[in-house]
Amino acid sequence: MTSTGAAAVAARDRILEAACDVLAAEGVDDVRIARIATHAGVSPALVHYHFETREALLTEALGHSFEQLGDLRTTAAEDEQWTAAQRLGWMIDQSLPFPGEGERDVRLWLELWGHAARRPELRAFAAQLYERYDAWIEEVVQEGMASGEFAAGDARDVTRRLVAMLDGVGPRVLVAGDRLPLEAARRLVVRGLATELGVSEEAFYLRGK
Repeated sequence: MTSTGAAAVAARDRILEAACDVLAAEGVDDVRIARIATHAGVSPALVHYHFETREALLTEALGHSFEQLGDLRTTAAEDEQWTAAQRLGWMIDQSLPFPGEGERDVRLWLELWGHAARRPELRAFAAQLYERYDAWIEEVVQEGMASGEFAAGDARDVTRRLVAMLDGVGPRVLVAGDRLPLEAARRLVVRGLATELGVSEEAFYLRGK
């Protein structure tokens, strides 16, 4: 890749990272391209060049967020000798609104849900993102069942129930955290998963936690 090409890719990544931050804070309907441009350190014209519509900006930002998570799980989970339960525990952490990118990403998902409910053209993208998310979790559930670490069962059903629970408690933590604090939400998810997979709740915590 030429230096010009590398610079263009770097600028686009900065725009996407800035878009994730601003969209999560302000929402798609209230977002201002100038605000994203300032946050990314580029011109508004460059942001418009890459993204023709706000919906395109949202889908690209969500895709970027998901790819970042993919890179993180490759460098973190695969470099550690974690059990399947510890890997699922780590995935739960990445799916709940922990301070920082966790909270940001849950807010982005909420934006997608709201817009996809009103705009059919976004539903295919939402479905595709969920397919990738489900496959990520289901792979680990299957590995745990195959090794005997987890009780035998239907890995796909386990995955769907886990994702549904995360979808339910994550937004509730954001909007009514005093009624369901973050750590309580995590324990709620882990407790149900532990019962279903036949392991202790402690199995889902990383060493030293």
